[in-house]
Amino acid sequence: MTAPLAAAEPLVRWDWVRDHTDDITAALWEHLHLTAVSVAVGFAISLVLALVAVRWRWTYEPLAGVCSVLYAIPSLALFGVLVAIPFFGLGFRTSLVALVSYTLLILLRNIVAGLDGVPPAAREAADAMGYERWRRLLQVDLPLAVPAIVAGLRIATVTTVGLVTVTALVGMGGFGDLINDGLSRDFPTPIVVGTVLSVALAVALDVLFVGLEWLITPWARARGAAAGGSGRAEVAT
Repeated sequence: MTAPLAAAEPLVRWDWVRDHTDDITAALWEHLHLTAVSVAVGFAISLVLALVAVRWRWTYEPLAGVCSVLYAIPSLALFGVLVAIPFFGLGFRTSLVALVSYTLLILLRNIVAGLDGVPPAAREAADAMGYERWRRLLQVDLPLAVPAIVAGLRIATVTTVGLVTVTALVGMGGFGDLINDGLSRDFPTPIVVGTVLSVALAVALDVLFVGLEWLITPWARARGAAAGGSGRAEVAT
């Protein structure tokens, strides 16, 4: 007579969670570190590419095409190719290169869209005030493009949080290490913990970017308040 398969095994063993708090904390910091560095490097590269594309418009399609090809490569295939290259191998370099490559298309498109969406009147006013091209870019164009840029950062960050779990295959996985550990031992607790915390981290970072956009775009809040006020006035009349 055979015993029921894993009948006595709960979905989450809280004693295991309590005993492995240090491991969970270490996984959190590794997940955050990989996400933050990847998005920061991807943003820096994408900003340069976007400025090139805006300055020389004919370069946008080729740059976006290359980024699209990188984005379309399945993550497991990309990790496999990078691991096979001696310079990368297992570890942080491979994880970083792969994660950065998946942020480029999202960030490039959003930065270019944000810069293209700057009102011509704002540019004309800055030019009339004697702003040089780079001064106008830094003080007028980029600030007005913030909503689109932050939207791109939100998408890239949430995407990266999910992809970091896959980097466990090359030795750097954050919560992915917990998931892999549970899968290898047919033990559900670390799988559930790693999955739930990955989702929670993605949601928390998304909310953080929403708050950041609210803080650094006071003109958008003022415009929204004005629109709301005019709408109420129309209803009143």
